[in-house]
Amino acid sequence: MAINLTEIAKKKKIKYFLISYVDFFGVLRSKLVPTQSIKEMQKEGAGFAGFSTYLDMSPSDPDMASIPDPESLIQLPWQPDVGWLAGDLWMNGEPVAASPRVMLRNQIDKLEKKNMYLKTGVECEYFLIAPNGNSIADQNDIADKPCYDQSALMRQYDLIRTICDSMIMLGWGPYQNDHEDANGQFEMNWDFANCLQTADRHVFFKFMVRTLAEKKGLRATFMPKPFLNKTGNGCHAHLSIWDKKGKNLFANKDDTLGLSKMAYNFMGGIMHSAEALTAWFNPTINSYKRINAPVTASGATWSPNTITYSGNNRTHMIRVPGPGRFELRLMDGATNPYLLQAGIIAAGLDGIDRKRSPGKPVHVNMYEESHKVKGVKKLPLTLEKSLGHLSKSKVMQSAFGKNIINSYVKLKNKEIQKYNSATEKKIG
Repeated sequence: MAINLTEIAKKKKIKYFLISYVDFFGVLRSKLVPTQSIKEMQKEGAGFAGFSTYLDMSPSDPDMASIPDPESLIQLPWQPDVGWLAGDLWMNGEPVAASPRVMLRNQIDKLEKKNMYLKTGVECEYFLIAPNGNSIADQNDIADKPCYDQSALMRQYDLIRTICDSMIMLGWGPYQNDHEDANGQFEMNWDFANCLQTADRHVFFKFMVRTLAEKKGLRATFMPKPFLNKTGNGCHAHLSIWDKKGKNLFANKDDTLGLSKMAYNFMGGIMHSAEALTAWFNPTINSYKRINAPVTASGATWSPNTITYSGNNRTHMIRVPGPGRFELRLMDGATNPYLLQAGIIAAGLDGIDRKRSPGKPVHVNMYEESHKVKGVKKLPLTLEKSLGHLSKSKVMQSAFGKNIINSYVKLKNKEIQKYNSATEKKIG
């Protein structure tokens, strides 16, 4: 039965809706729509000029419409008369293929044709910093090894509690909150779900954390590497494939790591395309200050530097913490939530279709003993190099279309040029 947003608005006393979408660079765009107009908007969508955002469009292109997905509705816990909706972009009566949520939906459709459903959970790390961005917010957070520091955690209790209470109210199933490895850094975990729902929640989580931090006079940032000597913000993803009946297709109790052949092939696909995927998983110039970074003040970067996997060993790109799932540790806080999930599916499906093997697990400390491991590939050191891998990737071109890949690369190269120009002026 179709979800009627007008009726829901009456029941939940929603007066306004934020009809949104996310562009290629992960920026959340929205229009605020009064409830009296939601019936028309649910059918026709809210209009946007694509050229005004990070999408590969021109000023002469017609308006695109963000048609809200009613199943994505989130009532703002701190502003309950407002409902947030994720939208899919349409233009000229067709979905905009080169838009992140549509790209994810298309990959989900490919999975479903094989009776496969990706379930994921994400770990979004963030810093609480001063409003001017020059330092962390808590000047007493100075421990050499601040990870899990109870005092530092509890000094931010009011904000952490407010965010966690909001997730409880929304039914996300939050289960733990902690101070992370860097001074001023935190992580909050909630239950895994189907990948589209996780992506929508990921988008909203970042908006929620930033908004609630501002209300407390703080600033939250998911920037990959805001401080040179501190551990960067990762966005690790735990993933598994299930069938329609609820069976975990990644689980195998007879395997040493508890993974099925399908899981290994899926992993092999991700490892095969890892260099190209960095363009989406690590999408900014700043991202590469986290990958292959020098040792931080806490003693470890907690970010990968090579394309390897292991058991319960956090120094590798892929960790298998338990049976029936694995953790991909490559992504950082700047990753686009929809491209994150879409990239995982595209590479994983390629791995299944081509029976790609990830090889044998590597059981060493990659931060100290990587020289002992022969024949493994290093991750790209710059955004330029990762974009080069993406533009040449036959796997990504086949999954998304060459035009879409070229559009993303084109926009990112413009961003690099703008950065280089600003840097040269500053030096000059």
